[in-house]
Amino acid sequence: MDRIQATPLVAFAAFLATVALAPTAGAQAPYPSKAVRLIVPSSAGGGSDIIARFLAPKLGERLGQQVVVDNRPGAGTMIGSELVAKAPPDGYTLLMGISTLATNPVIYEKVSYNALTDFSPITLALAAPNILVVHPSLPVKTTKEVIALARSRPGALTYASAGAGTTSHLAGEVFKTMTKTNILHVPYKGNVPAITDLMSGETSMLFATLPTVLPQVQAGRLRGVAVLGAKRSAAIPQLPTLAESGVPGFEVNNWTGLLAPAGTPVAAVNRLNAEVNRIMKLPDVQARLPKEGLRFVEMTPQQFGDFVKSEKEKWAPIVKATGAKAD
Repeated sequence: MDRIQATPLVAFAAFLATVALAPTAGAQAPYPSKAVRLIVPSSAGGGSDIIARFLAPKLGERLGQQVVVDNRPGAGTMIGSELVAKAPPDGYTLLMGISTLATNPVIYEKVSYNALTDFSPITLALAAPNILVVHPSLPVKTTKEVIALARSRPGALTYASAGAGTTSHLAGEVFKTMTKTNILHVPYKGNVPAITDLMSGETSMLFATLPTVLPQVQAGRLRGVAVLGAKRSAAIPQLPTLAESGVPGFEVNNWTGLLAPAGTPVAAVNRLNAEVNRIMKLPDVQARLPKEGLRFVEMTPQQFGDFVKSEKEKWAPIVKATGAKAD
């Protein structure tokens, strides 16, 4: 009798021991506990890809987990951006967001995500001015000569872009509007094919992010005409700004920042923000950035979110004024 009654007591004691040793319900491993995927919404070799591949190994070292770069180009960066917007908000899928987050909603009739509500902003990583470059065979060396040639041959010159809605596209439309010129837009699926065709002479010019074309300009394969920033770049100081070249008020910069799906834990967002900011302040990084035409702008997650909103508000009237379309 005693043996029969003791059996359930032993079983119950074993159950209590199991419960005591089991993880607390809802407990989570410290972030990160596995590899992090960094989605680049553009093709390999482009500006955001270059920055992602520079940042990923350094971020991985600081996180103690591998950060894997995953290129998902297409649809004006919307394919990769949508993938992140709909990913689990656990901090393991991140977006290397670029300026198109702010420009796509004002140039495309339909965007499958909301740039302001479907992401948790982490930080603005780097900014760079755009630059006007031409094929060396084009008989121009200054902005005034580009304008004069375009006016003398309306519709004959072409400008390549990294795709509809990118800053390289919108820079071209702003340039046409401000200079009263007629230059045909030729969109490509990223910076790399646009640069390749420009170097082969298939197009006349390109408004590109400085780091993506700097090597070609330095090698003489492309000719730099003007920087589209507010001031000259330390990477190519001999090149004037468009404002200096007779087109005042013209400024188009590109930026790259880190975002996660909306609802990502605040602790993960803050950890990523702190680590990226620490990386960008490293002496070797600070020494390298100016040489490549890049500039670090430190921001909190809140500041970065406000920045994306302000960029969208800035471009909306510009797109309307230029009549730019997602052709």
